[in-house]
Amino acid sequence: MNYKDKIQAIRKFAKAGSKLLLAAMVLGSGISLNSCQKDEDIVISKGEAAVLSLSATDLVLTQKEFTKSALTISWTRGTNQGTGSSLSYILQIDEAENDFASAQTLDLGPAVYEKSYTVESLNAFVRSNWNVEDGAATSFETRLIVDATMETVEDDTTDVSTFTVTPYKPVTDHLFIIGGATPAGWTIGDAPKMTKNSSSPWIFSYQGHLSTGTFKFAVSQDDCFCQDFYTKDADDDEMMIYNEGGSGDDIQWNIEEGGNYKVTVDLLELKISIEKLAGPAFSDLYIVGTATSVGWNMPSSEAFVQSADDPFIFTYETTLQPGEFKIATFSGDWCDGQWINASQPDQALTATDYMITQGCDGPDNKWVVTEETQGRYIITVNLHDNSISIDPVMLYLIGDGAPNDWTIDNPEPMTYANGVYTFTGELGAIKPTGSFKISKFKGDWCDGDWINSANPDQAISNTAYIITHGCAGPDNKWKLQDGDAGTYTITVDLDNEQITIQKQ
Repeated sequence: MNYKDKIQAIRKFAKAGSKLLLAAMVLGSGISLNSCQKDEDIVISKGEAAVLSLSATDLVLTQKEFTKSALTISWTRGTNQGTGSSLSYILQIDEAENDFASAQTLDLGPAVYEKSYTVESLNAFVRSNWNVEDGAATSFETRLIVDATMETVEDDTTDVSTFTVTPYKPVTDHLFIIGGATPAGWTIGDAPKMTKNSSSPWIFSYQGHLSTGTFKFAVSQDDCFCQDFYTKDADDDEMMIYNEGGSGDDIQWNIEEGGNYKVTVDLLELKISIEKLAGPAFSDLYIVGTATSVGWNMPSSEAFVQSADDPFIFTYETTLQPGEFKIATFSGDWCDGQWINASQPDQALTATDYMITQGCDGPDNKWVVTEETQGRYIITVNLHDNSISIDPVMLYLIGDGAPNDWTIDNPEPMTYANGVYTFTGELGAIKPTGSFKISKFKGDWCDGDWINSANPDQAISNTAYIITHGCAGPDNKWKLQDGDAGTYTITVDLDNEQITIQKQ
C-alpha cells in the first residue's frame, strides 16, 4: 500500500465510525504513519452479525396478569460490513413451521434493539393475527432482518428463535344489566351500562335502583337475545354461568324487595355479590319541564325535600302550569344519571306509578298538565314502593276564631283560582277574640304543613307568616282583638309569599 492509499483509508473509515486497527498521527507539518511500514496491510474490524434473544420461551398468559411484562425480543447491533451504511431493523413473527409465509412484519427503524409485549398486548397480538386456540399452547418463530440502507451492502438475517404462547379469551369490555328489576326493563338497547374497574377490568359494578323482579347481564346493547349473557348458576346464587350465544339455561337473579342496590361481578372468577344498601336509591330529586318554573333547563334548581323522618320520602310543592314534566335523580347534564319518568306517555296527574330510565336511553315518558288540571300541587315520591302521588294543595282555616273551630278533620276550606287561595266569611263568630292558623291538610294534627303567623298572638293587621311542619312548631296563630270580629276576605298567594286579611 502506498502513502496516498493509506491516507484515503484512514479518512474513509474514520468518517464511517468503524473501529480501525490503524493508528494515524497528524503532525503540524505533515503526516506520519508510525504504526505500519510501507508494505504492511491495514486491518479493519467490521463488527459481529446480529444475535436475537428471547426473555422467555414458554408463555402461559392469564388476564389477571394483563399489565405484567410477558416477552422481550432483543438483539445486538449487527454489522454494516465496515461501510458508512446505517442499519434498520425488521422483526418477523409467524407460527412455527410456516417458513414465515404469514409472518407479521414489524418495521422498527434504526437504533431500536428490542420489542416488548405485556401479557395483554401479546395475547391480543397472537389472537388477532393467527387462528390460535384459547387455552392451548401454540408455537411461534421469530427472526430479525438487519437492513443496511446502502444498496451495495448485503442485508443480514438472524437465526430463527422459537417460543410458545398459551393465550386466553379476554372477558368483555362492556357489561349491561338487564331485566324486569332494572330501570330499562327488558329493553336491551336501553340497559344500564355497568362500571368497569380500572385496575381490574374483569370486575364490573352497578349501583342504583332495582325493583322487584329478575335480572341478568348482557355483553352489548345489540337488540338480540342471541348474544352472550351471564346468568345465574342453578346451584349457587353467588356464582355465574357464561351463557354463550344465549344458549343454556336462562336462570336469573331475583330481587324480592325494591331499593338501592350495589351489584358487583367478577367475570374471571364468575362470582357475583348483590348488596342491598341501607338508604334509598337516590339522595336528590329535581323537577324539570315546561309545566314548571325551571322549564327544560338542566341542571334543575327545583329540588325535592327529603323527609328527615323517612329518607325514602321526597316532596315538592309547586304551581304547575299547562305543559309536561319529569323528575331527575341527579344534577348535571341530560345523560348523566337516572330519571323518574311517567310509566306511560302523556300520563295524567292522577296516576300513581312511575318507571326508572337511564340517561338519554328513554323511553322519555312525562306527566302532562292541562288547562283544566293546572294549579298548586304537592308531589310525593315514595321510594319504598316506587309510587308517586300528585295532589292538589288545599288550604283550610282552623281555630276558634274561624268558622269551624278546632276541627282538624273538618276545617274551613279556602277556594283556589289563578294561583290565589281565598276565604270570605265570618271571623270571631265562635269566639270574638279567638285565634286561627291555616293548614295545608286535614285529618290529624301532625299530618302536614301549616301556615303560622310569624309571632305568637299576632294581630290580623300583620300578615307576616312562617311555614311549619307537622307538630314541630312554633305553633303561632293570628289572634282577634276586641272589635275585630266581622266579615273578612283572606287571600294567600303562595307563589309570591303574600297574605292579605281585609275586613269587608
